[in-house]
Amino acid sequence: MASKSTVDKTVDAREVDGEPFADIDAALTQLDEDERLLVVNSFEPEPLYGVLERRGFEYETTRVGSEEWHVEIQHA
Repeated sequence: MASKSTVDKTVDAREVDGEPFADIDAALTQLDEDERLLVVNSFEPEPLYGVLERRGFEYETTRVGSEEWHVEIQHA
């Protein structure tokens, strides 16, 4: 996984009240070609992967702890 300094924006889905997809979608929409987005979640967000692939993003997922997953996202 890339170092924290290479991440330009972060969405911590654990802090979102309700469904976090709207927050993630907004961050993806605003992501520049050379930027990286970090999504932090309490579980592996498998439903997000198909959305990312359809929209032309690549991602790397790392399990950081028993209830913490990091997904680094960038344009493909």
